[in-house]
Amino acid sequence: MRIEHIAINVTAPKEMAQWYCGHLGMQIARDTGKAFFLADENKNTTLEIYNNPPDAVPDYASMDLLLFHIAFASNDVTADRKRLIEAGATPDGEVNHDSGDSFAVVRDPWGVAIQLVKRKTPMLDT
Repeated sequence: MRIEHIAINVTAPKEMAQWYCGHLGMQIARDTGKAFFLADENKNTTLEIYNNPPDAVPDYASMDLLLFHIAFASNDVTADRKRLIEAGATPDGEVNHDSGDSFAVVRDPWGVAIQLVKRKTPMLDT
């Protein structure tokens, strides 16, 4: 088996989908009008961004990144962090290096924690 998608309930799915496509290299794989399924650049992972008004949208901005974050593989964590901040993300700490890995966290304009990571040994084949 493999993961088909991971879904998050947000306040502005269309705007968020556009930001993720424009700044994180995602592409819309499916648009239902209420939900946006975003595929990564290799089409290996899909993220569903939707809004379901009867259910509470979590306060992502107040959540510790260890409770929830979306991690993106990066070739240059420092440059990608800077670029995302210029595009409206908020820094959440500095760039860190640990045992050959580099990582940083920013918050997208809706407060969702995005981890940028460059691993010495990649987790997945590209």
